[in-house]
Formats: sequence, C-alpha cells, structure tokens
Amino acid sequence: MNRRIETLPIWRDVTRLAVEMERAVRNFPRYHKYALGSDLRRQAMLVCRGVTRAFHAETRQERLRTLDSLVLAVEDLKLLIQLAKELQAFAGFAEFARIAELAVLVGKQSGGWRKSARAKARPEVQAVAATAAA
Repeated sequence: MNRRIETLPIWRDVTRLAVEMERAVRNFPRYHKYALGSDLRRQAMLVCRGVTRAFHAETRQERLRTLDSLVLAVEDLKLLIQLAKELQAFAGFAEFARIAELAVLVGKQSGGWRKSARAKARPEVQAVAATAAA
C-alpha cells in the first residue's frame, strides 16, 4: 500500500494551521511580531515536521517516539496561541478562534494517532514478553 501524506486529514489541517498562523503573524503589532510571532510560526512548522516524521517513521518504536513529541508540540503551540490571545496580538477574536479551532483539531488527531499506534504496538510487545518468559 503506497499512501501519500497529502491524503491524511491531519496533514490537511496542520498545513492549514501553518498558513493561518503565517497570515495572522503578518498582522501582529510590531511589538509581538518578532518575538511571539516568530515563536508561533516556528512551533507551527515544528508540528508540520512532526506529522511528516511520524508518517515516514520506519519502525513502530520510532513512530511512537515521534508521535509523543508531536502531541507535546501541539500542546506547546496551543499555549502560545492562548498567550497571543491574552496579549491581544491577533487582529480580532475571529482570527484567534479559527487558529485555536485548528490547533484543537490537530491535537485531537495527533492524540488519536498516538493512541492507535500504541494499541497496534501492544500485541507486538506482549508477544516479545511472552517469548522471553518461556
């Protein structure tokens, strides 16, 4: 089966999030554009790279480690988004709401992907444990 990353819903949503973040930061006040804005843009790209790395992971263990990192990266991004809202860096509430909604959606998808990957890894781990016990 030759799947492409572009077919994944999480990829669609994470790229939309990165694009929305770029547009939002462009309109930040100058005071927030170069510090908080750069952090937001960098974190959004880190999440994109996390999805790519998890998709292309060669082993289950590598995928699990990458998915753990991805989930944490999304949580860090949500924290930065909330901080930007509190500092009134967004042009308006609607812009914040769009970005926050996408971040929550990506968080749910990455968490679900991690949960699914862990469930698939369990039988393999149990089989190895059973073999070692015998």
